[in-house]
Amino acid sequence: MIKLVLTDMDGTFLNENNDYNRPLYKEVKELMEEQNVIFAPVTGKQCERVEALFGENSKDLYILGDSATRIKHNGTFVYESLINNTLGLEIIEALEEISLDYTIIACTKNGAVIKQGVSEDEMKFVRGSYANVIEVENLQDIKDDFVKITIHDPLLNCFETKEKLSRFFDSAYIVASEAAWIDIADAGVHKGTTVEALQEMLNITPEETMAFGDGYNDLELMSRAKYSFAVRNAVDALKEGSNFITRSNKEDGVMHTIIDILSLQKKAD
Repeated sequence: MIKLVLTDMDGTFLNENNDYNRPLYKEVKELMEEQNVIFAPVTGKQCERVEALFGENSKDLYILGDSATRIKHNGTFVYESLINNTLGLEIIEALEEISLDYTIIACTKNGAVIKQGVSEDEMKFVRGSYANVIEVENLQDIKDDFVKITIHDPLLNCFETKEKLSRFFDSAYIVASEAAWIDIADAGVHKGTTVEALQEMLNITPEETMAFGDGYNDLELMSRAKYSFAVRNAVDALKEGSNFITRSNKEDGVMHTIIDILSLQKKAD
């Protein structure tokens, strides 16, 4: 029996307009509530950005946000794993030495910190994932520990940039989810480990879990769910690492699959 539904957001649950089919979600939500199924977005987006996307429907969600480094439930953070300030500043320094052509988004508990002077086009990408944005003159002035560090690269060099950070592979979790994005979290912290923490918190097993994803950073997520679905627009590696393939994000594949599976589950009861 499915008790927990997990989904990546960008490219998976959200369509090409960074939104979702709200009337259809109402149907999905009613079906999940009827069967006491918990819904949990698992995303690189800031928890507050996810709350803004779902509005009043964010109540009772378990949001695994900020690249799954934090879990927020009904306004309270119930789990988090942070990058030590010293290490985070070393990584930022290395990123600035590699290139100045991408946007570094240094996330702390207070918000997403970026350098002043980010272009209007880049700011749209930042605002698309982060509700609380702070502009500073120098990222090295940050005193707090880091929730995560993210790179958005309009030149699409993130796979190459990741390899240039190899000296940090033992001290931080670094993944290029696609050519435009890198996410950096505390060592050993990724979607799989945080989902495992949530499952233990809720006393739910992988056999009772359904998950959806599209990118390289969803591979660990798939490992925590017996019912693992790659959307049709997913990268090949995720399709190979998932048990099933469903319709694309443009076709509301996540929501249609939830309806199909939970409707069958309802009949079985």
